[in-house]
Amino acid sequence: MARFDAATGRYVYLAIDGVEYRVYFEEAGAGIPLLLQHTAGADGRQWRHLLEDADVGRHFRMIAYDLPYHAKSVPPAAVEWWTEEYRLTRDFFMKVPVTLAADLACYHPGVFRAAISLEGSLCTPARRDLSFLHHPRISNEYRAGLMYGITAPQSPEAFRRETAWVYSQGAPGVFKGDLHYYNVDHDLTAVAANIDTTKTPLYVLTGEYDWSSTPAMGQALAAAVPGATFRAMPGLGHFPMCENPARFREYILPVLDEIRTRYSD
Repeated sequence: MARFDAATGRYVYLAIDGVEYRVYFEEAGAGIPLLLQHTAGADGRQWRHLLEDADVGRHFRMIAYDLPYHAKSVPPAAVEWWTEEYRLTRDFFMKVPVTLAADLACYHPGVFRAAISLEGSLCTPARRDLSFLHHPRISNEYRAGLMYGITAPQSPEAFRRETAWVYSQGAPGVFKGDLHYYNVDHDLTAVAANIDTTKTPLYVLTGEYDWSSTPAMGQALAAAVPGATFRAMPGLGHFPMCENPARFREYILPVLDEIRTRYSD
């Protein structure tokens, strides 16, 4: 007899800057909306394990979406998107109804009950020339291999491979375009102290094996935001929700319980 997931999928039409985007999302659970943002170059499949977590679903309506140009959220038909380079900007990113952790807490105070920054940092001191990620000699396998390298060695091999598998399927130029935000637009160094955690509590969680956004970088972010909380996640890498969902829930459930309790008092 066939077995079904708890999650269901559908599309929503979002008007952003005069353009209508058909955005795919999957959801499960009921209660407080919990918006689940995927990593650069990936899609909402990264959250499939959390969507099936009955403990979370009892109190939270989990919503995992594909950003425009990602997975099932195909490019909009109303614009000639193929005539220009795809580039994810902070402005566009924050206009999509998603949680963007530290940035949303800074630029949209009070809109969200809380922000959880997974593998976040003040900024990303990385290479600015990302052309090697969209080059005819660089395959999707290479990009997938890079991402496999920032998973933790303790994570189940099947889930580490699945994480890389998702990265092997992105459209040309999307990973590079997403990293424009990650490496260029995202810089809270001068404004992190402006985040009002009395309006938007900020939780920063960082995996031990993430060399892209290290625990030290996550701790620096939390230290720069008055009232923010930092928690290291031993035995996890850059993709805690999909590389090792069982261990990830050990760290995320207490945070979600704290958020829920805060608003039930």
